[in-house]
Amino acid sequence: MTQVKKNGNIVAIITMCFIFAMISFVTNMAAPFGNIWGYEYSWAGMMGNMMNFAAYLFMGIPAGKMLIKFGYKKTALIALIIGAIGLFVQYLSSLFGAGVAVFSYSGQAVCLNLIIYLLGAFICGFCVCILNTVVNPMLNILGGGGNRGNQFIQIGGTLNSLTGTLTPLLVGIMIGQVTANTSMGDVAPLLFIGMAVFAISFLIISFVSIPEPKADKKNVIYEHSPWAFRHCVLGIIAIFFYVGVEIGIPAQINFALTQMNFEGAAAIGGTLAASYWLLMMVGRFTSSFISGVVSTKVQMATVSAVAIVLILIAIFMPDSVSVAFKGHDIPVRYFFLAACGICTSIMWGGIFNLAVEGLGKYTEAASGLFMTMVVGGGVMPLIQDFIAKAYSPITSYWLVIAMIAYILYYSVIGSKNVNKDIPVE
Repeated sequence: MTQVKKNGNIVAIITMCFIFAMISFVTNMAAPFGNIWGYEYSWAGMMGNMMNFAAYLFMGIPAGKMLIKFGYKKTALIALIIGAIGLFVQYLSSLFGAGVAVFSYSGQAVCLNLIIYLLGAFICGFCVCILNTVVNPMLNILGGGGNRGNQFIQIGGTLNSLTGTLTPLLVGIMIGQVTANTSMGDVAPLLFIGMAVFAISFLIISFVSIPEPKADKKNVIYEHSPWAFRHCVLGIIAIFFYVGVEIGIPAQINFALTQMNFEGAAAIGGTLAASYWLLMMVGRFTSSFISGVVSTKVQMATVSAVAIVLILIAIFMPDSVSVAFKGHDIPVRYFFLAACGICTSIMWGGIFNLAVEGLGKYTEAASGLFMTMVVGGGVMPLIQDFIAKAYSPITSYWLVIAMIAYILYYSVIGSKNVNKDIPVE
């Protein structure tokens, strides 16, 4: 019986890791797609990303309630259906609405095809929000919480980073240099791949047995809520900032290099952004081995401090310090920024692990609250983009430093559970 349970858990872990990969595949389409829309609408570069993450604000808490009502498996299946619909709507933006003005913004007519694309990005946001709500607590539970739970989340995060590496790289290759003729039709194959993977994932999960922790929740009495735990509240704020950091760093690398306006600039921008996600994969893979030995707090404090140092070096390094890359002189500072991927790699799993530690029956509700605050991945990069346009891309990284400084504080001080007197069983 123990062996059967163990084998079932292994299948469940593999399934959750696969879902983790899909989250990044869909999410990371938004920033490179922004290069296409940003050519026609200077303000629209991060709007797809904003819509993707805005969905978290509306869906985070309902997703947590879905988890309690339907369980992990059914909730994941619902999310996959929503994801396929969202990608299909984005594809429709390449077929309809070009030249059909809907309204005017900053003296420029906004066409229907952009509205369709943003709607598709918003729908995809619902999908990845629900999937995130499922996969993080599930991996933490399967790992037994603590350092082991963080280890399982990092394993899933490794696959998440792998697909995150591929998405901007593939988009960059598909569009090459952004011109007036570049459209969503150029990246349609990627959208179809995503839809196919969602369909296959649906079939696989339909036949996989996923253990449902505390399946009978009807008789559970919730005297408090996750808001009663200080370390959870501070962790929710940390997640808000972290996702802004994770998305903002590679997005501005991509935008800055694409705007250098030489042939193949978008491909180089996509390559460096992909290297950021590749380093995230390396970091998560490494963390999956050491998390059973090195505490989450120590890992988080270390990578936060190193990230701040790397960004400071990039900010103060002049553009004249460059290196030949694919036949062009690329400022070295962007390589330092890409190196931050090794630091941000473990932050998501680390913050989640620290924030839900000791929550017991409140874990599912806390997961929903966390997903709501992932809206930071839309809000903070948008603010960073405003700073980049008003001053310079490199100046915008001061905002990133401020956010990482808070994460460092949370890792060292804010993550301590000071509410152990609250019953959680």
